[in-house]
Amino acid sequence: MQGAGNDFVVVDGVSRAVEITPERARRIADRHFGVGCDQVLVVEKPRSKDADFRYRIWNADGGEVEQCGNGARCFVRFVHDQGLTKKNEIRVETLSGSSSRASRPMDR
Repeated sequence: MQGAGNDFVVVDGVSRAVEITPERARRIADRHFGVGCDQVLVVEKPRSKDADFRYRIWNADGGEVEQCGNGARCFVRFVHDQGLTKKNEIRVETLSGSSSRASRPMDR
C-alpha cells in the first residue's frame, strides 16, 4: 500500500500469529532482495479490552517505531478492506502504549 508517497507492506496478524523481528523487517523492506517498502506494518489483536487492534510499525532499517501518520492511513484502509472491522471509528494500541482513534477513510 502507499500513503502520501510512503510505501508499506501491511501484514494481517489478526487472522494468524505473525512474528516480525528487526532482521525480518529489513529483509522484507529491502528493495533488491525483498518486497521493498519504507515500513512494515503489522495489524494484531489488541492486548487491552479498550482497543480494537494493535498496530506495530518497523522502519526499513529494522527499528520498531511508535507512530507513523501515513502508515496509520494505510492501517485503517487495510482493516476495512480486509473486513476486519465495520466500525467507522476504531481504537488502536501502538508501541507508545496509548490508544488513539482512527476514522474510516473516505470511499474510493
